Amino acid sequence: MSDTKSTMKLVEYLDDDNDLSKKGIDKLTGYVAEAKGLVEQMRCEEMISFATSAVRDANNSDDVLDHVEKETGIRLEILSGEDEARLTFLAVRRWYGWSAGRIVNLDIGGGSLELTSGTDEDPEAAYSLLLGAGRLTHEWFDTDPPSRKKIDLLRDYIDAELVEPARHLRTLGEPDLAVATSKTFRTLARLTGAAPSSAGPRVKRTLTAPGLRQLIAFISRMTAADRAELEGVSSNRSHQIVAGALVAEASMRALGIEQVEICPWALREGVILRRLDGNLYGKG
Repeated sequence: MSDTKSTMKLVEYLDDDNDLSKKGIDKLTGYVAEAKGLVEQMRCEEMISFATSAVRDANNSDDVLDHVEKETGIRLEILSGEDEARLTFLAVRRWYGWSAGRIVNLDIGGGSLELTSGTDEDPEAAYSLLLGAGRLTHEWFDTDPPSRKKIDLLRDYIDAELVEPARHLRTLGEPDLAVATSKTFRTLARLTGAAPSSAGPRVKRTLTAPGLRQLIAFISRMTAADRAELEGVSSNRSHQIVAGALVAEASMRALGIEQVEICPWALREGVILRRLDGNLYGKG
């Protein structure tokens, strides 16, 4: 088994016209070529290639896909925001099982926030909002650390964007289990005292609303360089953790959630599970 990752931060390469810049396209193309080389080296039978928010929402997404395919021979599939939310929920359901009852899941990516709720493997409601940690940092913060005024304005914006989705999700019923996925939530949990990744995926990790509020007051006054010195914060994400924390706090508040449990499985595992299901039932 092999596991490798590279942080793309493509939302930071969106220009004023919401086009992915040449630098961003080149970065994506290079990574796809690298992944293809790794697949060939390991003699994998299949490569599942997909893109999410930054490419999906770029005005020149078709041109981006064409360029990547021309240079690498790989045609990336665009996952819709709803598909992204549903596949992540599938992974969460498989991790916790049917006995977990109604699950509400929150996932903060670089470009979008996904919210889901359901009692089955397919959620009854799935939302994808343009509230990703990288996107909001890129669009709202122009100083390091961000000014109090910008933080307050961003809080108000996030709250407004969450009103309707949260209202609908709450009408579906109280969750038996509130879950959070994504690197952003894992980092926030670590900063509030959860076990490090070295402890393994099966260690229970939680993030509480009071702990998150205290954390925001602390990290919002720090520079990105200072935040990168905190245990559990990677240097390539330290600049966007404040925006991510604001989205997490607002989402939990809007849904009336005081604590989330961190699930180690997310979108990647959901995509793999759906593919395996297809093979199992003769659909692949």
